[in-house]
Amino acid sequence: MDSNHKVYDHVASFSRLDDILAQPAGNYEEVQALPDRDKLTFTNGYYAYCSALFIDIRESSKLPELYNRPALAKLYRAYISELVAIFNSLDCAREINIVGDCVWGIYNTSTKAEMNLVFSTAAQAHSLVKVLNYKLLKKTYTTPVRVGLGMSYGRALMIKAGYSGSGINDVVYMGDVVNAAAKLASRGSAAPGAKPIMMDSVFHYNLTDANKAMMHLTPDRTCYEGDVVNAAMEEWYKASCI
Repeated sequence: MDSNHKVYDHVASFSRLDDILAQPAGNYEEVQALPDRDKLTFTNGYYAYCSALFIDIRESSKLPELYNRPALAKLYRAYISELVAIFNSLDCAREINIVGDCVWGIYNTSTKAEMNLVFSTAAQAHSLVKVLNYKLLKKTYTTPVRVGLGMSYGRALMIKAGYSGSGINDVVYMGDVVNAAAKLASRGSAAPGAKPIMMDSVFHYNLTDANKAMMHLTPDRTCYEGDVVNAAMEEWYKASCI
């Protein structure tokens, strides 16, 4: 969001703090699915069960040491462009966000079928990175991009936050489901032998038997991991990139 400069008034600010903290708890509604953004105000919010999917690059802080700024910009643009395209392809997608090299999505998954679609989306994202690395190598990028993906299912709170009247605001998602997916993504491809895709036990429980079989308990038995790809994209990769 672009800045629009407003002089800070500490007296008005302290009054706004009182107004916000005095809002009744009843303004936060339990719903079956997270609603459209236009339902939100600065005084309400919505709770719902949903799925979160995160992907980010391992050791991204080292990339500026490897590539000059134009090369790095092209890498990030290619990576983010097509991951957003994949994450945004599901009808049940509620929100897609970009934070640095992290792309993440919130999905209304009231059925097991929808949760399996999110799993398939993670497989597509993993396949995309394999193709991206091949194309980067052809353009003299010498270090492959390694990513971690994390999936979780749980309850989230959706609110509108920002400075009322300034035009600077955004939708914020809070809750264990968001935190868990982000932490799981940070574990993907992180340690030697760690698989790129991670998920919590609740998400795994809701998968089909065939999809469950692609994921395995981590050595510490705290979550499930896998090296899953999209079949059609993998066929293209083998025919075109190897």
